[in-house]
Amino acid sequence: GQKITDYHLHFAAAREYLAQHGWPAQPEDLKRHPLVGYIQDMIFYPELDFLSELGLERVELASNLVAVQLGFLRAGGGIGITHDFILPFAPELTRVLADALSFTRSFYLVRHEADARVERLALVAEQLVAGIRREVARLEAAG
Repeated sequence: GQKITDYHLHFAAAREYLAQHGWPAQPEDLKRHPLVGYIQDMIFYPELDFLSELGLERVELASNLVAVQLGFLRAGGGIGITHDFILPFAPELTRVLADALSFTRSFYLVRHEADARVERLALVAEQLVAGIRREVARLEAAG
């Protein structure tokens, strides 16, 4: 596959949730907050098992859909990991422990090798990659 770009993720929570329950001062404090995350048994890539990396395997609100996790966070359900490029669309959320905990992952374009030899498909792939790189950079800078 062709690497498109890196993207970044941080813990985040609704400002209202943090006002009511307090901000975690250090990573260990996350154990005292309800966590939003993936359904453990349904994680199809180990690279997405962020919470286990930190020894945080207790998830109160779980879904393998990023949009549902975002909804849990926006509703004040707890603290969870979200993509930095989503934050401009959720102004009620703020990063938590951003200096202590961050994650970087990568997007890849995977296509059949024969497609690369078809000029129109190669042009579409080139434009797609350039557009995604631009948009991720723009949204991460805005978040």
